[in-house]
Amino acid sequence: MDETQPLLRQRTNEYTAHRQQDKLDGSHRVDFDPNGDPDDPQNWKTSYKWGVVLLLAFMAFSVTFNCIGLVPVANNIVADLDHASGRESSSAASVLLVTIWELGEAAGPLLIAPMSEVYGRYPVFNLANGLFIACTVLGALSQSTTLLISARFLTGCAVAGNVLNPAIIGDMFPTKSRGSPMSVIMLAPLLGGAVGPAVAGLVAQTTGWREIIWISVGLATVAEILFLVLLRETYKPAILCRRAHKLGIVARRETKSDDTEALIDAETIHPEVSIWKSIKRPATVFASSVVLQMLSLYGAVIFAFYYVVSTTLPGILETIYAFPPTLIGASFLSFTLGSALGTVVCNSLLDYTSVRLQPPHLPHQPELRLPLAIFGAFTLPLTLALYGWAAELHLPFPVLILSVALMGFTLILGLLPVTSYVVDAFGMYSASAFTAVLITRCLMSTFMPMAAQPLASVWGWGWGMCGLAAVCLALAPVPVVIFRYGGRLRERSTFTKEE
Repeated sequence: MDETQPLLRQRTNEYTAHRQQDKLDGSHRVDFDPNGDPDDPQNWKTSYKWGVVLLLAFMAFSVTFNCIGLVPVANNIVADLDHASGRESSSAASVLLVTIWELGEAAGPLLIAPMSEVYGRYPVFNLANGLFIACTVLGALSQSTTLLISARFLTGCAVAGNVLNPAIIGDMFPTKSRGSPMSVIMLAPLLGGAVGPAVAGLVAQTTGWREIIWISVGLATVAEILFLVLLRETYKPAILCRRAHKLGIVARRETKSDDTEALIDAETIHPEVSIWKSIKRPATVFASSVVLQMLSLYGAVIFAFYYVVSTTLPGILETIYAFPPTLIGASFLSFTLGSALGTVVCNSLLDYTSVRLQPPHLPHQPELRLPLAIFGAFTLPLTLALYGWAAELHLPFPVLILSVALMGFTLILGLLPVTSYVVDAFGMYSASAFTAVLITRCLMSTFMPMAAQPLASVWGWGWGMCGLAAVCLALAPVPVVIFRYGGRLRERSTFTKEE
């Protein structure tokens, strides 16, 4: 069960359409009318709920467009800004210009997720979107590389969709109906990652790189206007607390088990205390689970290769294949196509393999989600080596672009089953577990790509990428170990121990 979901137990006749109050054990209990409540997000019209899903997808698209759009011209941006300030441009600065975003995304969820559980999704999402737009404008106006990198970090901090999009879908849709909206949310960033570089290459070649950022500002502004006008609060405790205040009652929320009650009494919960507890929870879950620690390291390294490709492919295409920015941007479509195919394969086979391998006399085993991850973990290093040697030996462009597509395919196969495993294994603590995974992933994605260019300078693209592939191969046994011994390892943690 997703920890970000509103886990409020329904009680018959506790809150009717007429806001009837019942006293139980000295406190008032407020809930939605079980006979149908128009304020219950689960009861909203299907058309409206899907409109919200498309709105979330549009914002996710604009975020990825902003993040990846500068990749094809990052070297030109740094050279332009450093030349204007009389400084010598640095390849490390070009990489950091792209990857610093992930460092911001590691910091943002620490506040965004707990604040949404205290104040609700609507105000936190809109506040984050406003900061996102402001920081993007700061980047567009930057006159130095340092300021632009700082603005990109702050923009990454303001990304709310990573943690709030799944939560909002959980608020609106029952468990059995979440697959399709989640697929839309997952595919939107892939589309942004393809369209962003393609448009950026064309715009940068015709009008300049700052216009790319201004396009991102326009997309995010349109999305935020739609958020303000169309989005409603979806977090059940926040809606019920608002009702309680209208009744002249002060709200206190407690989480006792898988079911959460909105207890309305004379005590007021202190938001700063609740936020601090939520901030500490991912660290507590991470420290107590060897399984989560292993999968976090494995997933972080796997995902970091997305940014390894994003930061090295433009230089390879420009110096070896003499591609202009327009074609460089369009080349990112290959990675997106491979990733999309990997997503389709995972969605088709994850449940199938889990059911086929599940012993009929045993409870569901989360480890049965991992066979696809094992395949992806051992094939991704091969695609990395092919990518490096295609550049080193100046092989035909189709070979290079095929290696990029295969990398996207195997990367998704190595990552998505791990996500399903975390949901199954951590249950009601999955949100905290995901936060720990996200932070580890973002930190690795910020700094690991900075090693690719120095390795290529010393060893060449072939052996340099083989060195990084060796790191990936060293972690490939992780899903194998979890598949074989995960059940025993989970028993050591109170957050994954089977009752």
